[in-house]
Amino acid sequence: MTTFSTIFKDANIRNSLIQFTDAHLDRLETSLFDKNGKPALKCLVTGKEKLAKPEEIVRQLWLLELTETYGYPLSRIQIEYPITFGRDTSKRADIVVMDADHADTPYIIVEVKAAKLKDGKEQLRSYTHAKGAPLALWSNGALAVIWHRKNPNYFVEIPDLPKVTQTIDDIAGQPWTVDVLIDIENKRMAEGKGARSLKQLIEDMEDEVLANAGVDAFEEVFKLIFTKLYDEMYCFRGRHKYLRFRNSNTAAQLKANIQNLFDDAKKQWGGVFQDDDKIKLSPEHLQVCVGSLEEWKLFNSNLDVVDEAFEYLVNKSSKGEKGQYFTPRWVIDMCVKMMNPQESETVIDTACGSAGFTVHAIFHVWKQILEAEGLPVSHLFTMEDKPQRCKDYVADKVFAIDFDEKSVRVARCLNLIAGDGQTNVLHLNTLDYPRWDKRIKDDEDWQETYGPGWTKLKKLRAQKSDNRNFQFDVLMANPPFAGDIKQSDMLSPYELGHKNNGKLESKVGRDLLFIERNLDFLRPGGRMAVVLPQGRFNNASDKRVREYIAERCRILAVVGLHPNTFKPHTGTKTSVLFVQKWNDDASEPRYHCPKVDDYPIFFATQQKASKDNSGDKLIATDADGKLLRDSHGHWVIQHDLFNHDGLTADGIAEAFTEFAAKEKLVFF
Repeated sequence: MTTFSTIFKDANIRNSLIQFTDAHLDRLETSLFDKNGKPALKCLVTGKEKLAKPEEIVRQLWLLELTETYGYPLSRIQIEYPITFGRDTSKRADIVVMDADHADTPYIIVEVKAAKLKDGKEQLRSYTHAKGAPLALWSNGALAVIWHRKNPNYFVEIPDLPKVTQTIDDIAGQPWTVDVLIDIENKRMAEGKGARSLKQLIEDMEDEVLANAGVDAFEEVFKLIFTKLYDEMYCFRGRHKYLRFRNSNTAAQLKANIQNLFDDAKKQWGGVFQDDDKIKLSPEHLQVCVGSLEEWKLFNSNLDVVDEAFEYLVNKSSKGEKGQYFTPRWVIDMCVKMMNPQESETVIDTACGSAGFTVHAIFHVWKQILEAEGLPVSHLFTMEDKPQRCKDYVADKVFAIDFDEKSVRVARCLNLIAGDGQTNVLHLNTLDYPRWDKRIKDDEDWQETYGPGWTKLKKLRAQKSDNRNFQFDVLMANPPFAGDIKQSDMLSPYELGHKNNGKLESKVGRDLLFIERNLDFLRPGGRMAVVLPQGRFNNASDKRVREYIAERCRILAVVGLHPNTFKPHTGTKTSVLFVQKWNDDASEPRYHCPKVDDYPIFFATQQKASKDNSGDKLIATDADGKLLRDSHGHWVIQHDLFNHDGLTADGIAEAFTEFAAKEKLVFF
């Protein structure tokens, strides 16, 4: 019997065709027949027999969708519709739905060829321009994208096709609330259209608009995401009845509206942009970008939608050059589960990037608080107004530092959202702490932006006026791997900056200095999770470093990460080191870690890859082989680091919890 699996040469092809109903899939699959030894089918429009190639199957599935889901009569539908360009050039569109009132004018043009989305969009743009069609749809079977052609130069993505009884304005023109964005997101997921990410959308904008706009792409996209986050949160909380980040005006009116909205966001969430910053995109370019972003809900329960977009933007503009790459969020969640920060404890990340460790520590503690207060954790809990305990925790207990100015601004943005306007993310060089006071004293702009956070950080110093030692309870970080520190003035304060004979080293790996610096941030009994190159655990030349750590800490665990973890940026094999500082003082039981000479250490290695060799994420599947989403609608990344909300098997974090109980580790 001929099946889709044999034609597509994929046993799980139906899992990829999830935008189509099971009824339509069953109906078309059972209608397949053999013709001269090859699979064939009968075209719904022409009634003619056609070879059942993958593209033809997708076309026939869309014909079923157009006629039965959207209600367009067969009399208005044509296939292989000729489109002429100039005098001689002619191509054929896969499907065309004709206008109800003008039978010779295309209304919807559909392309189902297995081309890249970018190429398919360009082809449809040329088709709609040639014929004046207002709507276009591209699909490869696994993904569908719909555009409204507002004018010859403006193609805006819309959430759905209008049904036969609807107008385009019914889909694209009504006032929107966050509930509308949720409906769009749910429909996209239900139909398999959720595979496209905000990162891919930004890549499209870069190709089509930003590359020719004469602006800093990072800055302008950051402004738009910042503004849209503000719009979503305060519409959801009732400050405004409708979302204002909409492309529903002339280009000039839109520019004025979005600038006003950006100005409001800057006032609410200070210290990310300058007060006089303006959106620099032209009205026409801004129209395209807002049209691309408006239907995407950026808030969800873990901010991963914007996380990935910010990682892409910052990596592209600066981070990759310094050997510092954002830590995948599944690795961060494993670290947070194993370090188990509490509401009463201070947390810091000394090389914060986009603040993944601190933001996920916040989520971990928030869930404890919400549970204690009997409140649910919804898929929008990052957007919801929080109990005062949640706000106080972010304002008083959570800190982050980074040397890269763009990363700091992204981190502040995410922490401001989490903290409802509060953040302690500071722009400082963690390693060069002797210069902190001069930097702070001489830079008025720095003081204005970071002064409140610095005032709180100073209170956690072990000794007044000494920026070396602090009293943090938990530290989690992924310091830069690449590059050596060679400046003698930066090496001289560090024990690891000197040889055993006391002479200064000529150079020291940046990550090694971070080990010493991070331990300086911890109080006695404080605990740390830090990502390091695997070589630091194996190389004979790093024996001294391992002895330095063991002298100061109990080594709790070493978890080897999969080699693809940081691809496509680097293939360096990494591990996470978990330690707790020795502390013989038993007055605070949670931090009591008396020094002993011999003790068990937890070792584990990630077996399931979370990314393929190209660096693309791998999605977990359920027992039926379908791609897995959690209760909040997020894709579940494949790994064995922990149990994802009861949907996957127990992993390394759960095994460590058992180890911690057996060893009576005091922070569990």
